[in-house]
Amino acid sequence: MTPTRAVRPVKGGRRRSRRRADMPLLGGVRPPIALLCVLVLALAGLTAQVLGPAGEQAVPQAVLSSQRHFAEDGAIALRASIDERVTDLNRTAAALNAGPPVKPERVLSDLGKTYQKWTGTTVLDLESGKVLAARGETIPLGWLDKDVLTGDTALKPRMVRLETGDVRLMTMAVLDFEDRPQQLLVASNSLSVPAINLGQFRSMAVVATGGEILATAGFEQSEALNSDQERKELGFLQKQMSGLSAKAARETEQDPVSAREPGSRGYPGVSGTLVGGSYNGRVATAGYASLSSADPEEKKSVGAGLGLTVVALLPVVQQEGAAADRELYGLLAAGALVVLGLLAAAVLWVTVQRPLLRLFLESRRLARGDLTRPVDVPRWGEAARIGSALERLRAQLGGPADDPGGRQRVKGRFGVRGPLALTAVLLLLWCVPVGLLLNRTDDSVSIPASMVADQRDRTDLVADRVRRALNEAQADLVSTSRLIAPDDADAARALLEETLREHTRYEALYLLDEDGEVVARAGEEPRAGFADADELPLVRVAGKGEKKPVVQAGAPLPDHKGMTLVGEVRVEFLNSLLKRPGLGEVRVVDSKTQTIAASDGFLAFEDLPRDALTDLVQAGSVHVGAGPVENGLLIREGRGTTVAAAAPFSGGGVAADIGWTVVSWQNAKDFQITPYEREDRSVLAGLLGLALIVVCLGWLYLVVARPMRALAAGAEKLADGDLKSVLYPRYQDEVGAVVRSLELLRQQLQARKQTQARRLAEPEAGVRGR
Repeated sequence: MTPTRAVRPVKGGRRRSRRRADMPLLGGVRPPIALLCVLVLALAGLTAQVLGPAGEQAVPQAVLSSQRHFAEDGAIALRASIDERVTDLNRTAAALNAGPPVKPERVLSDLGKTYQKWTGTTVLDLESGKVLAARGETIPLGWLDKDVLTGDTALKPRMVRLETGDVRLMTMAVLDFEDRPQQLLVASNSLSVPAINLGQFRSMAVVATGGEILATAGFEQSEALNSDQERKELGFLQKQMSGLSAKAARETEQDPVSAREPGSRGYPGVSGTLVGGSYNGRVATAGYASLSSADPEEKKSVGAGLGLTVVALLPVVQQEGAAADRELYGLLAAGALVVLGLLAAAVLWVTVQRPLLRLFLESRRLARGDLTRPVDVPRWGEAARIGSALERLRAQLGGPADDPGGRQRVKGRFGVRGPLALTAVLLLLWCVPVGLLLNRTDDSVSIPASMVADQRDRTDLVADRVRRALNEAQADLVSTSRLIAPDDADAARALLEETLREHTRYEALYLLDEDGEVVARAGEEPRAGFADADELPLVRVAGKGEKKPVVQAGAPLPDHKGMTLVGEVRVEFLNSLLKRPGLGEVRVVDSKTQTIAASDGFLAFEDLPRDALTDLVQAGSVHVGAGPVENGLLIREGRGTTVAAAAPFSGGGVAADIGWTVVSWQNAKDFQITPYEREDRSVLAGLLGLALIVVCLGWLYLVVARPMRALAAGAEKLADGDLKSVLYPRYQDEVGAVVRSLELLRQQLQARKQTQARRLAEPEAGVRGR
């Protein structure tokens, strides 16, 4: 019989294995259970924090984000306005230089008729400095010097302060006619707030580097107030605008990447939000945005290089503090998770970890040769099957048969998978209610009135932007039409091709005669005809039944009756004007509410997706007072709430009367409003709980449950007499240690069998020899 090793008894009659140091530290059954406990406690702490009122602001984050988006829209409008004015002046000068000499008075007259965008224009002789012609406000010339006209910064736009204290942007271009001295064309622009609808109570400012306010808008209506209370509030707002503008100017001096706030992706410049003081229950909130090029890689934007910042200020009603029981909800949810998590960990410890560690110790004891006492067989599952096999192996090695019942086979259907499933159910009892039932919202959630107003005002701003773009497209055609010589088709084609290269808004330019025949063209083939340009409107849409609408702008040729220059505006260009963060889905529809352009994909001339949106567009098109007005609406359907707005084209230009409307809508759940944020946090907590279940229990299944099933099958085969199959440990953990012990037992049984066979063969040989 194989000698046994002595085992030192310890207090309580239990034995301590000297091989306990061989147990793995990072593998086996204990790390996933420990990780489960750690993650449960971490998730409980996170739940107590995010489901309670901690960290809630006096102003909803949705309102602050809306102010930032409003400031970004204002900055885009101001930059586009500045760049368009500079581009128009340079293009006009280039066109004049390519033609015959024109008198200075005629230059300013044609410029004023084509573009009504400059506060003053002047033509002066560069050699003598004499003013040859002037229109509009008087432009001071004291700032003109050698540095302005020569060097690397020659003819760059300059900001100049007038004697009245107002600041003007001076734009210059050289007129170089043949056989004439060079002339300088100077145009002044006011750096005023973009002509956009600010809505009620909002004010906006254009701020220079250093925090100097160059222009403001929105205070004019307030200045007409008479009561002392209203004047005090006006003084408070003006003081807040001054202080917040200085802060915004400092913030916009940072690099756009380092200054980026979470959620502000989509705007290439520096933008953000500020919160000022409070007065009479209202908090001053501000959004700011620096003027930035539409393309960060493009450095040609004049407006982006002026160092200007747009600040939008809106006083909002201070949000009431959260209910006191909100913190209790978070603590109760966290406490329930701790209880269920610890209960799940206890189940795993009792049913998985403890039996496996017992098998580890018992297999070690048998491998060392201690066969004196029976194996402590677990009660069920793979552990019971392995323990029963160990007891049978102990008996086969010569141990006393003190526990006949232990030799019987144990069958288990679920095994370790049962405790894992029970643990998953315990944790799901917390994850499912928290993720699907806690903090659920419906259509009764209160949406701040400022969000509806901002949706309406920003939609009106987009409508104004699209209208101005169409007006600009038609004005470009008017400017080009003055330079076309229809009798020379080659020259006309060359001019159209050059114009097409300069203006990316067009996909085709062509000149039509009085019979509608194409005289010259550039770009794509004309996709639609164009009726007499004398019939309004000069901006129209065609192509119904095709894949894309055909948006056309036309300009009759002066002194050539019946001839029209037509430009087909790319629908993609209009789509790009509609894409604004925080505005949802935006579409341009015609008078029949059929889609012409959209921020997302669309079908040409398709109807709006909801009847409520159609009604909103039709209501906004009704003339009230001077004309149609923009409208905002809350649409509550089922459990959802939608914020929608419609803004008909209004204002000036040829595109004002074409009957188009910009309509936008978005799900209120996209707003960062406290009830929706709580619902999102609850869903996130439930998802994190599910991730916890998958990670920890999946780990246990891979490293414990599946190897134990294979180990139980191998142990039973060995106990049934299969001594040829070698047992290889795959993991350096408890299961692997049991496998190594079984392999030692297999080798001992094999050696014992060989020894018995030799003993039986020796007497037989002795008898034959006699």
